[in-house]
Amino acid sequence: MRTTTLWLDEPPTVVGAGIGVHGVSTAHDVFRLPDLWQLHLYHYEGALSLGQSVHAIRPGHVSLVPPNTEVHFHYRGRSEHLYVHLRLRESGSARAVPVMQDAAAESARLADLLRRAVTALPASPSRATAEVWAALWRIAELPSGEGEGRRHPYVSAAQAHVEEHLADPLSVPDIARAVGISHTHLTRLFRAETGLTVVSYIRRRRLQRARHLLASSTLSVTAVAAAVGIADLQAFNKACRRELGASPREVRATAGRPGPGGEKGSSQAPGAPDAPEAPKAPGHLTGP
Repeated sequence: MRTTTLWLDEPPTVVGAGIGVHGVSTAHDVFRLPDLWQLHLYHYEGALSLGQSVHAIRPGHVSLVPPNTEVHFHYRGRSEHLYVHLRLRESGSARAVPVMQDAAAESARLADLLRRAVTALPASPSRATAEVWAALWRIAELPSGEGEGRRHPYVSAAQAHVEEHLADPLSVPDIARAVGISHTHLTRLFRAETGLTVVSYIRRRRLQRARHLLASSTLSVTAVAAAVGIADLQAFNKACRRELGASPREVRATAGRPGPGGEKGSSQAPGAPDAPEAPKAPGHLTGP
């Protein structure tokens, strides 16, 4: 067994966590956990065998073993590792992850998360769950990870830049410079990974955030437009109609959220029409 499949859309159920000490009385352990996943972060050298697959254990390596899998641990003297025994619900997107990985620079952060889980579990299982869930996501996104949802590092960096600057003017050349690659390279990678152009992605994320703010807050339409980088109200109105199928007032009214004046769906004077639509200047990227 070289890879396993993780489902991380829902939090794990942490059943046990601690520091395992092995290799004291025996150099070889064989066991199964019939219903539980095993997560181990190692501080020693040894070997893990799963069927015909043998995985070298080194300090900083991390392993994920699915339930009901017979494991053979081979030790070289006293051996300590952080462990978590957990359940995962098989729902949402599946991710193929190597059974054994070198966490490298991430090992210190993973150790911190798992130690927090160990200390939190007796008094606050929910806190332990949060720490383990964060650790699992980090493990799934280690450089050797694969599977649905896994992005090229440049695409992930570009998406992160967009999220951090949605309220600002955004251009593809500026994003490419922030990521450290050429405009052409980013354009090609982004479409291959997401099926969208960078500009289409920016437009989608701006309007998704606008929908959230309109439906979940009493911010004025003007403030929502500015918060998503479309300060021109006419352009914002047009973008909402195009991407969300409704005007900003209609989006808010559908959610039943009162506007700043307390009237549901109202962010303008009662009876006032939506801002007239106006064409957007070609190449303008402060809005969709």
